[in-house]
Amino acid sequence: MAFHNRRRWLQAASTATFSACWPSTSGGARGSENRLLAASSSSSQIEPDPAGYIDAHSHIWTRDLGNYPLSGGAQIEDLDPASFTTEELLALLSQHGVSRVVLIQHHKFYGFDNRYMTDATAQHPDHFRVVGMVDDLSSSPDLAMRALKGRGVTGFRITSWIRGRKWLSGPGMESMWRCAADTGQASCCLMDPPYLASLDAMCRKHPDTTVVVDHFARIGVDGVIRQRDLNRLCRLARHRNTHVKLSAYYALGRKKPPYMDLVPMIRQLLDAFGPHRLMWASDSPYQLQDGHTYASSLALVRDRLDFLSAGDRDLLLRDTAARVYWL
Repeated sequence: MAFHNRRRWLQAASTATFSACWPSTSGGARGSENRLLAASSSSSQIEPDPAGYIDAHSHIWTRDLGNYPLSGGAQIEDLDPASFTTEELLALLSQHGVSRVVLIQHHKFYGFDNRYMTDATAQHPDHFRVVGMVDDLSSSPDLAMRALKGRGVTGFRITSWIRGRKWLSGPGMESMWRCAADTGQASCCLMDPPYLASLDAMCRKHPDTTVVVDHFARIGVDGVIRQRDLNRLCRLARHRNTHVKLSAYYALGRKKPPYMDLVPMIRQLLDAFGPHRLMWASDSPYQLQDGHTYASSLALVRDRLDFLSAGDRDLLLRDTAARVYWL
């Protein structure tokens, strides 16, 4: 597969119905926050404020290909933006009252090699947890999961874009879900709305496995938030261990800050799941491009949802993610 940019990769991977995918990004077009990045990571050694926010979804990558080679044919020019390192992320967070982050494995750059994120977590254990990836077609994915838990990996990304309709099938996948129920590691699912039915069936089969749905199940990625898709997502609320990330605003609905068109969807999810099963996330660095900013993502939940109580807001901005990922 060619890795020219995020839009082309996701268009090739998604179903035809949802082929209008994430906006393209430019390595030279960063948000203003990234221009302020510190060269030193000394501030990141400070223990994070327990009252600070948690960003439940950010990617990182590095141009250090000697230690962290790219996979699957990706080249250094495919990194878009050109750099978003551990230090760059930590410097960004310090500007916004965010003290902890869940790092998400980026399969298109690193495949099943989680080392850049686990090394970052070893260096900054109070700041990071990891949603890694293991190959469910390997001989013992459950053993890999258990080994990675000791390196700060408290969840595993599962996506329909690698194996399509078979994404949740096979003995390896069953082994992963059984293992996750035992270890407490979350099964974190990236998919389009047509795959919600298969996830529903998996949740019925494994009721003790913690599940997190990324990016509203990408409802509205083609610009239209369909009620039938939202109903399918809300139906997952009957599974007690299922959660949803309120994230990737830059890619959904009208795709314009302040993202108020997403508020009715958030309100319906709040009614279905409750605040204790919803969590805010940015999906950086993609949230930092093309007129979108980290501040505008955070502000939607922190400042604009007037129907939230202070306790609700704490759950969405910190406590739900802390319970799920800081085991």
